[in-house]
Amino acid sequence: MAIAINSSLTPRKLVPKINRLFELSAERILGLEKSWKPRRGTPVFTVRGRYTTRGWTEWTQGFQYGSAILQFDATADERFLEIGRRQTVERMAPHVSAIGVHDHGFNNLSTYGNLLRLMREGKARFHEQEEHVYELAL
Repeated sequence: MAIAINSSLTPRKLVPKINRLFELSAERILGLEKSWKPRRGTPVFTVRGRYTTRGWTEWTQGFQYGSAILQFDATADERFLEIGRRQTVERMAPHVSAIGVHDHGFNNLSTYGNLLRLMREGKARFHEQEEHVYELAL
């Protein structure tokens, strides 16, 4: 099946769908933040529509908190920056020195990397100490 290119499609026409995407994303991020118990591990995939974990891997934790950071980047909703920043500082340190895994980009760039980028772009308040922590993590 060939791809059908819609030449009349413009970025402006996509705005309503993009806005809807971030509305849905916000609901999911906030819902997971409210309902997920970190002692259960990291949400890895869904079973019957609910996240579940597998103790042998924590490779999705960076996405869990990195999604909040990207939500802030797209919407400027400070709640998501606070979630991403707080959870990164509280929960992501074990991923910095994990041995025998290939998950460093998923976990560390999604969190520490995006927080550092946002500070350097002036989108997030600059804190010198945080900058040093993020740089060290990367």
